[in-house]
Amino acid sequence: MITPEQLRRAARLTPANVSRWHAPITSAMAEFGIDTPKRQAAFLAQVGHESNSFTSLSESLYYTDARRIATIFRTGFDLDGDGVVDPDEIEFARGYVRRPEKLANRAYANRGGNGPEASGDGWRYRGRGLIQTTFKNNYRAAGNALGLDLLGSPDLLLQPLPTARSAAFFWWSNNLNNYADSGDFKGLTRRINSGMLGMDDRLARLKDAEAALCPR
Repeated sequence: MITPEQLRRAARLTPANVSRWHAPITSAMAEFGIDTPKRQAAFLAQVGHESNSFTSLSESLYYTDARRIATIFRTGFDLDGDGVVDPDEIEFARGYVRRPEKLANRAYANRGGNGPEASGDGWRYRGRGLIQTTFKNNYRAAGNALGLDLLGSPDLLLQPLPTARSAAFFWWSNNLNNYADSGDFKGLTRRINSGMLGMDDRLARLKDAEAALCPR
């Protein structure tokens, strides 16, 4: 069993967050077989990065730059389908600046089980959790696996125990223990973030977690 002090060091948590997260995290790891120091260190490094040390559990869709919107969210803003960010697409994106709900509904429409833009599914099923769950189909799958009504109450993934279980379920369902066991941290990261973003921070967090959990 990981102690509160080990969790604080491994995941870079404040004392207040240790109190909030220790029981949910240790319970979720036990439930889904994240049960060796190597597995636990890799898990805590990844969820720590994804959630900024367990402080950010909801996707931010507040953008102030229209070009950035048009560049990042190509599915909703590649109006002519040519794969190039055009001036008219940047102009169109201006209507979504500082409007996170409107942006989510546009960017995530008609994908992953979501309805059209007007359905509101993009905002309703935006990214939430320690490892973010996005899209209606993924909320349904996680909810079915965990025995939670995530379709009706997606904000459950903002609560410590449901989101800890959701992250551990994602880990288990993607066989990420195998990567942790073999020491393939880059391959593990690719399963979570195909663009391998934030690799330096993930590796630094892994070093911290291993120092806390895997004493030599």
